[in-house]
Amino acid sequence: MSIKERKLVGYNNFIRSNPNSDKFEMIKFHSIEYYCSDSLNFSSRFSFGLGLKKVAISDLSTGNNLYSSVVLKSNDVTFVFTAPYHMNHEVEKNNEINSIPHPNYSQEFAFEFIKNHGLAVRAVGILVKDAKIAHDISVSNGAISVLPPTELYDEKKSSVMLISEIKLYGDTVIRWISGNSNCNFLPNYKELSTSEVNLSLGLLRVDHIVGNVPNLFDAVDYLMNAIGFHEFSEFTAEDIGTIDSGLNSMVLASNNEMILLPVNEPTFGTRRKSQIQTYLEYNNGPGVQHIAIKTENILITIAEMRKRSSYGGFEFMPSPSPDYYNKIKERLELDKYMEPDHISELLELLKALSILIDRDDQGILLQLFTKPLGDRPTIFIEIIQRIGCDGVVTLFDELKNFVTMGHSSTCSTCDSLDTQKAGCGGFGKGNFSELFKSIEVEFEKL
Repeated sequence: MSIKERKLVGYNNFIRSNPNSDKFEMIKFHSIEYYCSDSLNFSSRFSFGLGLKKVAISDLSTGNNLYSSVVLKSNDVTFVFTAPYHMNHEVEKNNEINSIPHPNYSQEFAFEFIKNHGLAVRAVGILVKDAKIAHDISVSNGAISVLPPTELYDEKKSSVMLISEIKLYGDTVIRWISGNSNCNFLPNYKELSTSEVNLSLGLLRVDHIVGNVPNLFDAVDYLMNAIGFHEFSEFTAEDIGTIDSGLNSMVLASNNEMILLPVNEPTFGTRRKSQIQTYLEYNNGPGVQHIAIKTENILITIAEMRKRSSYGGFEFMPSPSPDYYNKIKERLELDKYMEPDHISELLELLKALSILIDRDDQGILLQLFTKPLGDRPTIFIEIIQRIGCDGVVTLFDELKNFVTMGHSSTCSTCDSLDTQKAGCGGFGKGNFSELFKSIEVEFEKL
């Protein structure tokens, strides 16, 4: 049965399996590049709001007179903000040193992208064993090529990278990246000396990237056929929807499940327009809805982010419904894992910061979502922590340790190496439903 012929079975009936169906070796998310109208100001806001360090630039000071681009990092999280300069000049050619890091950058396209989408993700960078093989195999299986395999060198020829690009959905591309690189993003970015000040809020890596599309099966069919992703989880309107609106969703994953790409489509026939349809209209087509970033201590990360909300940082979605935390103990069967005092303490900590909690058969999922990052009701950020799945300590012990860490004024382990199994805790139906309700509250004015 083809993907297009089958129907979603929903969260409760879905049986997870990993057929190891990737058609080439994929490793992890490498970077996320946003197109925007002002790279300096957008990157400064994200640096402050998320605790990311500015580590590299490409702009007029580096000989790049096409665009300005700023690279931010925290551990394995790499965000890039790129903005075009005006087009009323000719680019000076230099045959020895390529001062334009992106080999296929188009000012005309960048301006059109920003006009259509505002602040939005242009490229989802994925680290692969070989970017040429990734491109050629995916294109031979139906992917649309955007950039053929291209070698990138820095001035000293000490940094050699291979990149290629295929269409993901809408104007967003997957950027395959491989090679030996000593740089923070791409060759010919100027590396910046790191500050002595520790800006980190404990963000470790990108956990998953969610896209909104008008037709779920078309997008999933394209990615599974071209790349070999397998299905990690799924949700239907009955799982997630409220009386007002709904969606259908499938989570795609690589073999190692370090690359998770949920895809959403709107449903129709409800009292009001689906939030996914609202996104598609304001984004003028498909695109990245949100980026989930993994932290090792969500209590400290969210507490610090909330302190910055009123000073140029990010605001969060409305708090869960009043009875949310009252039902958590029974819904998650926490008494199987924790003592009564620890359960009460856990729920008090989460409620104080409006953090959502859910679980699957393997672990616990903790998460919270920001409001949209710009003036359109489109892209936002998710902060996530996964507890369990490491096979070393019991889930009870992990939850007990989590509660104990909630009393810490500092996060001594926030920058430690992330070795946890990918996808631990899944994509909780309860949390997904609460997110949907929060967005409905936020979008009531639309």
